[in-house]
Amino acid sequence: MQLHDVDLSDPDAFNDGFPHEYFTYLRREHPVAWHPETDKSHDPDGPGFYAVTRHADLIHVSKNPKLFSSWYGTNIPNTPEEQLAGLRLLMLNMDPPQHVKFRQIVRSGFTPRKIKQLHADVEQLARHIVGKVAERGACEFVADLACELPLQVIAELVGIPQSDRHKVFDWTNQLIGFDDPEFQTSPEQGRIASAQMWAFANELAHDRMRNPGDDLVSKLLQGEVDGEHLSEEEFDSFFLLLCVAGNETTRNLTTQGMLALFEHPDEFERVKRDPGLINTAVEEMLRWSPAVIYFRRTVMQDTELGGQPLKEGDKVALYYPSVNRDESVFEDPFRFDVSRSPNRHLAFGIGEHFCLGSHLARMELQIIFREILRRLPDIHPAGEVRRLRSNFIDGIKEMPVAFTPEAA
Repeated sequence: MQLHDVDLSDPDAFNDGFPHEYFTYLRREHPVAWHPETDKSHDPDGPGFYAVTRHADLIHVSKNPKLFSSWYGTNIPNTPEEQLAGLRLLMLNMDPPQHVKFRQIVRSGFTPRKIKQLHADVEQLARHIVGKVAERGACEFVADLACELPLQVIAELVGIPQSDRHKVFDWTNQLIGFDDPEFQTSPEQGRIASAQMWAFANELAHDRMRNPGDDLVSKLLQGEVDGEHLSEEEFDSFFLLLCVAGNETTRNLTTQGMLALFEHPDEFERVKRDPGLINTAVEEMLRWSPAVIYFRRTVMQDTELGGQPLKEGDKVALYYPSVNRDESVFEDPFRFDVSRSPNRHLAFGIGEHFCLGSHLARMELQIIFREILRRLPDIHPAGEVRRLRSNFIDGIKEMPVAFTPEAA
C-alpha cells in the first residue's frame, strides 16, 4: 500500500465498517499524513487535511485548544465563510474560554450524581422496551431496541414531550446522514430539517418561559454567559447539539456493540455466562466501534506533530477508530475482549471536548445490554445489516434479529 491509495474523505471507504487496513498503514508509516480532499460530494478543490491516527498525537491535539482550534475552521469540512458564524454557535465548535462558559450551563444535568439518580427510571424504561418485543421472536434491532432508550431518556432530560420524540429522531437522522441519500438528497433538505427542529425548540422555549421545570430547556433559558441570557440562535444551536449527541451516538453504539457480540460468539458466550462482565464489555464496545469517526481542528501557529511540521491554517482530522487500535497502547488491539482492562479508549474524546454525556451513555449501554441478555439470551442476526453511508458517524440503519419468544 502507498499513501496515495488511502482515501479517508470518501464515505464509500467506510461502507463495510472502518477501513482498518488504511489506519494500520498510516499509524505505522505516516501517523500524521497529508490527505487531499477527494470526495466529489464535498469540495473537490478543498484545502486537504492531515490525518492524525496515533493515540498520543490525538491526545496532544485535544489537550491544546489554543494551538489546535475547534472554532477557527469548525469541525465541518470546507465550510463556506458565510456559514461559519452559525456553526460556531454549536458548543462542539467552540474554544475556551467560551466553550467552558457554555458547557457550564448544562453540566449539572450530566454529573455522576445526577445520572445515578436516573438509574432506576432508565432500568424501568429498558424493561419496557425489551418487553415490547420479547414475545415476538424477531424485531428490527435499531428501531425497536437501540434507538428507543436513548431517545426516551434524552427527551425526558431535555424536556421534549415523549409523543414528539420520533420527530427529533427523524430530524437528527437527516442532519447526521448528510452523505446518505436515504436521509438527505440535497443541502436544502438539511436546511429544512434544521429549520423544523429550531421552530420546535422555540415552541418548547416559550412554554418553559411560562412553566419552568428541571429539564435542560429550562436550564438553557435560565443560564447566562458573561451576564447575558442565551440568544435565540445560541439556544437553538444548544438544543440541536443535545438532541443529536444524546440520541444518535448512543443508538449507534448500542447497535454496533450488539453486532460486535454477534461477530465474536465466544466473547458473547462469556458475557452471557458472567453478566458481571457487562461493564468491561461496554468499554470494549466503545473502543471497538466509536460512534464518531473523526473531528477536525485548525492549526493556529506553526508547530510539529508526530514528526510532521504543521503550518498555521492547516487542518488536522482526529481519527478515533484508529487511535483505539493503536498497537502501542492496546495489547492485541484487533481482538475483541469483553474483559479488557485497562482500556484506554478515546471513544468519548479527551480534553476540553470530552463528551459531556459519557456517564449517561455508559449507564444506558450497561442497562440495555443487561436487559437484552437476560430476556433474549439467544438473540442472533436474521437479515442484512444496512450501514449509514458516512465517514463521520459509524451508523447502522437496520439490523434484523431473531430470538426465542418469551412466554406470555
